[in-house]
Amino acid sequence: MRFVAESVIRAPAERVFAFHELPDAVARLTPPWAGSRVVEQPTSLEKGTRTIVDIRVLPLIWIRAVLEHSGIERPIWFEDRQLSGPFRSWRHMHRVVAEDGQARLVDAIDFELPFEPWSRWLAGRLAVRRLERLFAYRHEVTRAWCEGSEGAERTR
Repeated sequence: MRFVAESVIRAPAERVFAFHELPDAVARLTPPWAGSRVVEQPTSLEKGTRTIVDIRVLPLIWIRAVLEHSGIERPIWFEDRQLSGPFRSWRHMHRVVAEDGQARLVDAIDFELPFEPWSRWLAGRLAVRRLERLFAYRHEVTRAWCEGSEGAERTR
């Protein structure tokens, strides 16, 4: 399956990319309602660095997701892949496209649910709805930092 979220942010592409390099970016991008706990933040976006997150999939069931950065080209893109976690596979390409002094943030995710193809009809739409809500939140947090004074101060 494929999921794409796009937003225009009124800030230079370098600032949008810089937000993702903050030491606490993953925690900032994790909504309080998501049922996730950041166990280990990445030390950078460099290839080979890892993020570990515990994700609640049912009220009392948590699954640990281990994600590894698999490539980067500053300030244009970086990518992470799931090494282990709730998905059969997960590849997340983060792109920042410069457009006339502002930036288009594009998150493109290719993923497979466990037990595909049977799970696709049962859980596919639920997964997409959760991703839509999650990335609406993430893009808003990114926009607020990049367009606000906090983002301007930290990237000077």
